Amino acid sequence: MSARTLPLLFINLGGEMLYILDQRLRAQNIPSDKARKVMNDIITTMFNKKFLEELFKPQELYSKKALRTVFDRLAHASIMRLNQASMDKLYDLMTMAFKYQVLLCPRPKDILLVSFNHMDAIKDFVKDTPSILSQVDETYRQLIEMYTPLTSGEFQLIRQTLLIFFQDMHIRVSIFLKDKVQNSNGRFVLPTSGPVPHGTQVPGLIRMFSCTGEEVNRLQFNNGGSYSAAIREGSFEIFGDRVTKLGTNMYSVTRPVETHMSGTSKNSTQHTKVNAAPNPLAKEELNLLAKLMGGLEVQKPGNTVDSGFRVNLFATDEEEEEALISRPDELSYGVINIQATKDQQTNAELAKIMGEFTESGDQSPSASSKGDDLLAMMDGL
Repeated sequence: MSARTLPLLFINLGGEMLYILDQRLRAQNIPSDKARKVMNDIITTMFNKKFLEELFKPQELYSKKALRTVFDRLAHASIMRLNQASMDKLYDLMTMAFKYQVLLCPRPKDILLVSFNHMDAIKDFVKDTPSILSQVDETYRQLIEMYTPLTSGEFQLIRQTLLIFFQDMHIRVSIFLKDKVQNSNGRFVLPTSGPVPHGTQVPGLIRMFSCTGEEVNRLQFNNGGSYSAAIREGSFEIFGDRVTKLGTNMYSVTRPVETHMSGTSKNSTQHTKVNAAPNPLAKEELNLLAKLMGGLEVQKPGNTVDSGFRVNLFATDEEEEEALISRPDELSYGVINIQATKDQQTNAELAKIMGEFTESGDQSPSASSKGDDLLAMMDGL
């Protein structure tokens, strides 16, 4: 497992989240000033300095529930509110879109180009807000500094880590189904045509050499696809042509997206064996999550200046309610409400809770019930 995967996972999922929310805000005719505030608030929180410091520390990926908790807090970092069904759908769309992009990357290193496409779009969202733009540019520099020196083998390890993270997620997305790039069971259809990866040649030729390095024979074979020569390599600089379209916005108001639970996903989750033993990594994961949450400044309810509003990722409220009821329990994410802000009283309470997790010995059920509940929800590794 690669310890440098988490920032790329976060940046790309965050970019997809912003694409989807921008589409829904437009579709629901939210006033432009409120829509701009939502995007600015979320991006400001995403690129909070302390938050990113924790994120960029070399570390293993943690559970889907923990990651979902982070994005739940991010999505509610402004005056916008999402019901659980809409948040579930938002997270499904984010993860499946990025999973598809990882699968389609011609080279493992191209995952960085996908990330830069997301970063370019994020910069465009805040181009009129210099203070936020400077935060995004600083993250850009960190990405370039950390990832451009990596070898092809290290990028391959990052790609494998991402695919392992996504391997059990088979949510059907209407756009992918319509474009016939996803089957009815939620699995993606990978093409056997198009340009080959940069730095490689079109398959179909075997060359044999003598011990002196002289070519002595050539054999042609059917490569089973319709490949073309590689196109130029995308730019890995802050400004430049990424060449690849992976990581760009595929949503529009006129092209709505729906998600559906595939039959295989429901069956597989129903037959998944649940390990009743406590996960030894859960406490460490919660410690890390608390640190990450400490850098998130979420909009407090009851704002007197801006009235909040709700965004629905479904066509109607009835459809949203039906989706919440019909979603399998195994695929619903319990949201952990960790209050970790700069407020001293809140920090003291968080320290007390974290102390309960790390203390050993015989605690009474009443004293440890809060910790047990949180740990149970974190047991997803």
